[in-house]
Amino acid sequence: MATIAVKPFALKEGRFSMKRKSYGRDAGLSLRMFITASMLGLLYVIFAVVLFQVLSVGLIPMLVIVIGIALFQYFTSAKLALLASGAKIVERDQAPELHAMIERLCAMADLPKPKVAIIDTDVPNAFATGRNPTHAAVAVTRGLWERLEPQEVEGVLAHELSHVANRDVLIMTVASFFAMLAGVLTRFGLYAGMFGGFGGGNRNNNNNQVPVWLIVFLVSIVVYAISFILIRTISRYREYAADRGSAIITGAPENLMSALQKISSGITQIPQRDLREVAGMNAFFIIPTNWKSQMSEWMMDHPPLEKRLAALSEIAREMGRPVS
Repeated sequence: MATIAVKPFALKEGRFSMKRKSYGRDAGLSLRMFITASMLGLLYVIFAVVLFQVLSVGLIPMLVIVIGIALFQYFTSAKLALLASGAKIVERDQAPELHAMIERLCAMADLPKPKVAIIDTDVPNAFATGRNPTHAAVAVTRGLWERLEPQEVEGVLAHELSHVANRDVLIMTVASFFAMLAGVLTRFGLYAGMFGGFGGGNRNNNNNQVPVWLIVFLVSIVVYAISFILIRTISRYREYAADRGSAIITGAPENLMSALQKISSGITQIPQRDLREVAGMNAFFIIPTNWKSQMSEWMMDHPPLEKRLAALSEIAREMGRPVS
C-alpha cells in the first residue's frame, strides 16, 4: 500500500476564520442533475420495456432485474469506483498531512469527513466518489502529492469535496451505467444480427416483421447516443461548479489554477501504459488522462482546460486575488 510522506504546511489562520456555507452549491447544476436523471430514467424505462417485451420476459422478472441493478449501483458505487481505480483507503497514521488537510477543508465546507484513499500511480490526479456526503471517499494519486505544492493540493481537494457536496458523483455513476448498458446491448444486437441470434421471441420473417436483433440494435443505439450527450453536458458543467466551489472554500482560486496546469502538464509526461491503467476513471478525474488528444469540445467529458482557467481567473479578479 502506498503511503504519503508528511509535508510541512500550515494554512493561514485568517483565511479560515469563518465557514463558507456557499462553497459551491449551484442551482444550475441541481437543475441539470434533475433533468439528466429524469431523461436517463425515462430512457431506461422505454429501453427496458421495449427489450423485455420483444424478448418475451415477464413483468415481474423485468422489475426484479431493473430494481436489483439500481440498488446495486446505489449502494456499491463508491466501492466500485475505488476498486476500479486501484485506490486504497488509508488511515491517519499512514497519511497524517493529507488527513489533516481534508479535515480542515471539511470544517470550512461544513461537510462530514469522507474516507481518504491513495492510488499508487505516478499519474497526477484525484477524484471523489460516494452516494452522499456521509458515504463518500476522496482519492488522490501518489503522483499528484509528489508534484504539487501543499496549497495546490488543497485546491484540488476542495474541488473534489465540492463534487461530494453537490452530490453530482452519484448522478454521474448512475448515468454512466445507463450508457454502458446500452453500449453492451448495442454490440450484443450487432453480434446477434451477424450470426443469426434471437431465433425465437416475436420474430417472424415470413410475415415481414422486423427481426428482434434489429430492434435491440436500433433501440440501444438511440439510448446510448442520448445518454452520451446528456452525460457530457452535465459532466462539463459539474467541473465548473466544483472549480467555483474550490475557489470559495480556499479563498485562493489561483492555487487551483496552478494545480490544473501542473496536472495537465504532468499527464503528458507519463508513459501511455501507465495512463491506460487508470483511463477508466477519466470521467471522475479532475483532469482526464486523454485531455491532450480530445479535439472536439462536445465529445469531452470535461471542459477545455483554457476555459476552466479563464473562469477561475474571473473568479480571482472578483475576489481581488492576484492572477499571474
